[in-house]
Amino acid sequence: MSTKPAVLFVCVKNGGKSQMAAGLMRKAAGEQVDTYSAGTRPGTALNELSVQSLREVDVDLSQEAPKPIDPRLLRAVDLVITLGREAHIEPVEGVRIINWDTDEPSERGIEGIERMRLVRDDIAARVHELLAELTPPA
Repeated sequence: MSTKPAVLFVCVKNGGKSQMAAGLMRKAAGEQVDTYSAGTRPGTALNELSVQSLREVDVDLSQEAPKPIDPRLLRAVDLVITLGREAHIEPVEGVRIINWDTDEPSERGIEGIERMRLVRDDIAARVHELLAELTPPA
């Protein structure tokens, strides 16, 4: 049994927020955390503005694609984080599920790459807090 924490980030389409969170966690945590992402109703492509906003902070999603939740993976992770208000996961015994009700700048009239940068920065701050929780100093 691995002592390394495993986290699954979930949004509806797995084309934006959950991919952003997973990419940011991989960059921040390196090999310290097993990181996955999936969608409750996966789309067909990544959100290009999400990809662009992550490129600006040296996170590369070029090898990623939207994918559904793997039931085996869902039972194997320690933590599932849903991003936004629309992604819902049924409880799984032994797996903690929490929701990040992420910033939605479009509700304030902010669109385009500026919107994605704000979403990215909100998620990045949450990822760093989570990383500190998952990997306390020895």
